[in-house]
Amino acid sequence: MNTSNEYIVKGELGDKLDRDFVPIANNVIQSHKLPGFAIGIVADAEIVYAKGFGVKNIDTQEPITPTTIFHMASISKPFVATAIVQLVEKGQIQLDAPVVTYLPYFDLDDARAGSITVQQMLSHVSGMPDVEDYEWYNPQYDEGALERYVRGLTPQKLLTEPGTTFAYSNMAFECLGDVIAKVSGMSFADYVKKQILDPAGMTESTFLKPEHLPETWAAPHVQDPATRVWEGYPYNRRHGPSSTLHASAIETCNWAITNLQRGSFEGQRILDPLSYDVLWKPWAEIGEGEQMGLSWFLAEYRGERIVQHGGNDMGFRAHLVMLPDKMAAAVVLCNLMPAPAWEIACSALDIALGYEPNPITPPGDSPTRVQENGAN
Repeated sequence: MNTSNEYIVKGELGDKLDRDFVPIANNVIQSHKLPGFAIGIVADAEIVYAKGFGVKNIDTQEPITPTTIFHMASISKPFVATAIVQLVEKGQIQLDAPVVTYLPYFDLDDARAGSITVQQMLSHVSGMPDVEDYEWYNPQYDEGALERYVRGLTPQKLLTEPGTTFAYSNMAFECLGDVIAKVSGMSFADYVKKQILDPAGMTESTFLKPEHLPETWAAPHVQDPATRVWEGYPYNRRHGPSSTLHASAIETCNWAITNLQRGSFEGQRILDPLSYDVLWKPWAEIGEGEQMGLSWFLAEYRGERIVQHGGNDMGFRAHLVMLPDKMAAAVVLCNLMPAPAWEIACSALDIALGYEPNPITPPGDSPTRVQENGAN
């Protein structure tokens, strides 16, 4: 057994994962030309395995550990939903209320925009389009960036009638982040830090990025065709709610445990247990056996109910999948786009559940799964 900062291998399952998963990890790094990734596995609401493979930066060759911080992309969104539901519990927000109730300046080039509700935005049925340009090369770092972005949406047109059709929209989640800020009286980043991250055992996690990349953070990489460090970084404070959570495998496991325990982590509670009946309720149909909760994607894997979210931004790919009925979860954080984060997570889950893992096909041998649920 090892529970050092460098890795965690706990109990018989941890030993089994370390024995059976390491060859898979080494093979996928080589076959997909990954700089590296971090993984964490939760069983019975406890971290049983957490390890880093490869390097944070191919130029410096610093190794990845389970405490290395990664850009999480759209795994940010369930934190928005959790914050909204916290404010619902306090009676400060109603899910069926129009967003203009809380943001009087929210306006699109469509009269129907005034009817869009908080719940419709959370479940991607608002009818709003997606973001086309995140301006990663021209980031804004100041607190006013989010409100300016929302005020600048006036020329946008709806794609469909609100409440009728699933259409993934990062734009809608920026609006929800601004709702949280205005209702709470705090910046979005500060509210989530105080009310969710810290009590959920994510004390090193943040939605904010300093201008210079900290040494403990993974660098973004791309392939064109050789793997290289990307000269930019996927950060812009105006897109914080949809995209800019930064966290480690260990702390993302803590987040999974908090949710598996329906809002509780080490004696601290962030939500009433009954609120998970709302968060994980199927609010919209996606198709092919998949449904949309409040920010969470709902489906099945190996006959088990799963609650999940992926993330995909320039230089990074990540996936978090939870099995509430098994009190289990897997998180995979990669510092390359594209990367088979979902497939890696499934391989580890298969080992944990007692299945033979499906092979992770090298790119070019067969069509690569381009979209992971909930990815940017």
